[in-house]
This record gives sequence, structure tokens and C-alpha cells, in this order.
Amino acid sequence: MRILIVGGGVLGTMHAWQAVQRGHEVVQLEREPEARGASVRNFGLVWVSGRASGPELEVAVRARGLWGEIGAETPGLGFRANGSLTVLRTEAEYAVAARAPADREFKLLDAAETRALNPALRGEFLGALWCPADAAVEPRVAQPALRARLESSGRYTWLPGREIRALEKNGVVDDRGERHEGDLVLLCTGAWLGGFVRELVPEIPVRRVRLQMCQTGPLGEKLTTSVADGDSLRYYPAFRGDALDALNRDQPQEEVTADNAMQLLMVQRLDGGLTIGDTHAYDEPFPFDVTEAPYEHLRGVVEGFLGRPLPKIVRRWAGIYAQCTDPSLVVHRARVADNAWIITGPGGRGMTCAPAIAEDTAEEAGL
Repeated sequence: MRILIVGGGVLGTMHAWQAVQRGHEVVQLEREPEARGASVRNFGLVWVSGRASGPELEVAVRARGLWGEIGAETPGLGFRANGSLTVLRTEAEYAVAARAPADREFKLLDAAETRALNPALRGEFLGALWCPADAAVEPRVAQPALRARLESSGRYTWLPGREIRALEKNGVVDDRGERHEGDLVLLCTGAWLGGFVRELVPEIPVRRVRLQMCQTGPLGEKLTTSVADGDSLRYYPAFRGDALDALNRDQPQEEVTADNAMQLLMVQRLDGGLTIGDTHAYDEPFPFDVTEAPYEHLRGVVEGFLGRPLPKIVRRWAGIYAQCTDPSLVVHRARVADNAWIITGPGGRGMTCAPAIAEDTAEEAGL
């Protein structure tokens, strides 16, 4: 078959990967010269640890395995199975971590064990929750690296700078008036929910979420794992229960963290810099500027973990992703025409789950 994929982010590119792996010809169209959305404005985390038990965890675990296979074929992804530490500062956080679900590879560490596993963490804390299943890739180069690998198949074409304006029986029409023929169209348009998408699907059950992040200069030493703080326990469904209820009651978030729905996530890039975030905003219209208070808070948390000053922040940015309004769904996948499907709304799980989401689409669409 000839498959047309609309959207150049990680979800679209993983659908291209699945289609090419199954022997099909793929044309991938992207309205920008290069992917510019949440697929590059993220941590590059393959984050299994916080997923809800059941279907969400199953998708994440399967995706983690696929990332490992794809990373072995595509060195430019910078895939590494570095695991994660959720660093615990209080007894209430420690109590939540102690009740982490048994259906994944968690291990509760004391402070000495935490420092032995990640010597860059020299600050003061009680311990950490270790998850060896988590991993990381390099988000700013992932899509070009994947496309280069796909192009080597001889059955893949990348067409940037093409905004789709119409869906036809045998393909799509772009904003240059050019027709692209295909047997099946997969719309992986991310947070772009207007224009052609709104005409095709007037009511789509996803919302947009805005976040702020930053990146520092090189740390000067290796951060052997990805790192989260105790506030992340409040946001990931894996940790819900009586202990988390007690944490929220007895140790409420600071004003800046509550106002910005914040947690700390931190991963070291291959150049030695640290990607640090993040905030969440759900009410549109979103502000066009980034605010400094969240960065100041994150700096204090990170320096407390490292026991040393943070390197200079060299980049700050905001991003927007699409999230299903039904929290039980990993992604919104629906047939919107005889020859077309839309796949969107994985939220903050997009980088983690994209390979398995694409695999499921391929099965459901009969590729």
C-alpha cells in the first residue's frame, strides 16, 4: 500500500516506521520545514514508572521494548536505558514511594544507595525510588535520525512545508494545490486541531496543555539516571492511594508549584546539559510569554539534589501538546473517512508511547 502520514512529530514518524517495516510505501507530510511542536520540546524521556496499571502500563512497557529495538538500529536517536530516580525529601513522600505498585521494577533506596547509583546527587534527601525500566532519547534529533533510517529503505519520502487542505478519496491536497495519492491517510497532527482538522472532525475529545521547560549548559559530570522529585508523585497515576492522599493533605505543594501544576523532571543531554521542567497550564488562551518564578523554584530543587550550583540556563521555551479528555485513553484513534484515521491526544505520554501507539494503529487499520 501507499500510506500518507500527515504530521512530522514523533507520533507521525513512528507510524511511518511501522508502515515501512510492514513493507508499505510511505509519504510523510509536515506543514513546517521541520517538526516544531511537543515532539522536540520535551525531555526525551521514555517514562514507564508513573503509568497507570492496566492498558496504559501495557502500552508503555511495549513501547519501551520497541524504543530499544529502534535505538539499536538508529544510533542517532541517542537511546540509553538509564533508568530514573524519584528523589524523596520527606517522610510523607517516602511513604508514597514505599507503596509503589509491584507490577514494575521499582526499588526503594536510602540516601547512601541513591548516591552510589547516581554520584552527581550529593545534596540532602532521604532516598529515592529507582526504576530501571525508564530510558531516554534525544528529542531535538530523534525525528531526523528516524527519517534518515527510513529513507534508506527506498520506500519513504519526506515532504515538509506542506499544509493539508483537503482529504479526497484517493489521497490529500496540500496548500500548493498539489495532490498526493495514497491508499490510506493517517493524521498525526498533534496539538494542531484547527483548520483542516476541525473541518474534518468538528468535535474532537482532546484538550491542549501548555508547559515550560529549560536547558542548562554542561553539568561537567555524568548524571547517570533521569531524575524526578516528590512532586511528580502527585501527577502520575501509578502512585494514587491513601499515602498520596495523606501527602496532599499534610504536605501541600508550595504556592508556585500548585499555581503552575509543577513537578521536577530532569534528564542529561548527550552534550552534558540538563533539560529541566515542567509546568502545566490547561486554560486557553495560553500566555505568549514564559514566567520566571517556576524556573527559580526548579533551580532551588535541583541545586538541593546536586548539592552544588546549577550550570547557567542557556535555553527556555514553552510547548503545547494534545491530551485526551478521557484519562483512561492513552490516545484518541478514530476512523474519520473510509481512507483516513486520526491519531492524537497522547498528552505527556507521546514520546514514551509513540512506538506502541503506531503498532496498534497498524494492526487496527490492517496494515
